[in-house]
Amino acid sequence: MKFKIDENLPTELAEMLNDAGHDASTVYLQKLDGEPDNVISEVCQMEERAIVTLDIGFSNIQTYPPAEFSGIIVLRLVRQDKHHVVEVFERLIPMLLEEDLAGKLWIVDEYRVRIRE
Repeated sequence: MKFKIDENLPTELAEMLNDAGHDASTVYLQKLDGEPDNVISEVCQMEERAIVTLDIGFSNIQTYPPAEFSGIIVLRLVRQDKHHVVEVFERLIPMLLEEDLAGKLWIVDEYRVRIRE
């Protein structure tokens, strides 16, 4: 799968995905940091990449209909320090082999993943 890690997340998430055999890039690597969400979403759609973000705006299915994306993962974490984010995301990676992300919105918290189509 192909992913884009938003600027509000540690770049280590891209490394973790790449190490797991995925193709992950970051908003920073493409010099898209500071760009509005609609620009990031358009780039993700063109590149057929799922977006991984802390930005809850991407969980608005009227603005960002999951069916139009290769996937949207929104992390809704109580703590957003780097160590905690990496720890939670590490538990998420095996799910990517079991559950199809394309056309879906995953809302991830510390204890569960809610999936919307």
